Amino acid sequence: MAQPETERLSEIIVGALLTRALCTVADLRVADHIEPGSPKSTTDLAKAAGADERSLYRTLRCLASHGVFRETTTGEFDHSALSSVLRSHATGSFHAGAQVLHLVFAGVDGLDHVVRTGEPGFVKVYGKPVFDYMMEHPELAAAFDAGMTCFHGFETEAMLEAYDFGAVEVLADIGGGNGSLISAVLQRYPKMRGLLFDLGHVTARAKELLERNVVAERCRVIEGSFFDVVPPGADAYLMRHILHDWTDEQCVEILRHCRSAVPGHGRLIIVECVVPAGNDPSLSKDFDLLMMTFSGGVERTESEFRALFRQGGFDLASIAPTSTMVSVLEARPRKTR
Repeated sequence: MAQPETERLSEIIVGALLTRALCTVADLRVADHIEPGSPKSTTDLAKAAGADERSLYRTLRCLASHGVFRETTTGEFDHSALSSVLRSHATGSFHAGAQVLHLVFAGVDGLDHVVRTGEPGFVKVYGKPVFDYMMEHPELAAAFDAGMTCFHGFETEAMLEAYDFGAVEVLADIGGGNGSLISAVLQRYPKMRGLLFDLGHVTARAKELLERNVVAERCRVIEGSFFDVVPPGADAYLMRHILHDWTDEQCVEILRHCRSAVPGHGRLIIVECVVPAGNDPSLSKDFDLLMMTFSGGVERTESEFRALFRQGGFDLASIAPTSTMVSVLEARPRKTR
């Protein structure tokens, strides 16, 4: 028997349980009950979290073997660098990122369905597309906002370092979510004006954040769907982690609506993963399976982006890598002949 190979395959197979363990511990807020440098017994942690003591110990022991928490003596746990950011109040907390997956973890089982049929697995498990489901569950939508900030919030500074928005007078954030991205850009460029466009149940949360960030007076908020129309009035249109949620056909529809709004001298700025070629590991390839399963979306290669842009009325002008897994793609309106 090829022992190294079978052991590695075993690690991959049980990896699903490791993911579930992390999400469960996050939902129980176990990390909140440990002060860094002051180990806590599993007995105390189980009482505080409302968990079964022995099961919690075995779960934490496994997580600690992967660098999440640290068992100091038998049955006592302290924080590691990874578990420290699972605290809900920690700087750069990832708690909401792990918790949002916990809330819809059953959707992961839909991967089997999408591989067999090409249909989004989330629909198979929950009976409707993920964004329709969230509209009916406002508590999940709010958790999704917080979770996406955990997954992608750190990319904002990297994007601003990699791409110069200095020549932009009015920036439209299409599918702008809770307003954190447009807020950061407007704060960096105090002479710029902004436009945030998203569905009505999202823009209410965005307005509050724009007020808190003291940029509301420079940012119009417009309700609507990019599948119907994209509002005019800006010279640059920004979409971060929007296209990866949708199929190629849906992306072309979104891009064509953008093309109707982007002026001839304007630009379209896309912040997404660009999947590298070859067999080297890349988090973008893992996220691709997540998008495929939950929304039917795609993490795309450079050539796939070029093809989408052409069909949508744009040409890819440049790709600026960042210090994170995302790149900033700039597209310009195609010149008609």
